Amino acid sequence: MTHYSVAEAKNGLSGLIDKAMAGEEVVITRHGKPVVELRQAASPKPDRAARAAADARLIAGRKAMKPINITSVELLNLMYESDEP
Repeated sequence: MTHYSVAEAKNGLSGLIDKAMAGEEVVITRHGKPVVELRQAASPKPDRAARAAADARLIAGRKAMKPINITSVELLNLMYESDEP
């Protein structure tokens, strides 16, 4: 466990963050007493049920869309034609 003063942390925060992300225990002290610990944030695991529900909503929304009977080339041509004065 490595200790750094508030002043050291202020001047080298990005380096301390890198150390914490590498798994090092970083402690910031004020007047010699530990006040803050830096550590890598735990990545939340995606909830499979929530992910499946979101996927289902997206798929249902896509299926509900009416088809557009125009090609991308035709759409671009229309866009460029509308910009002309």
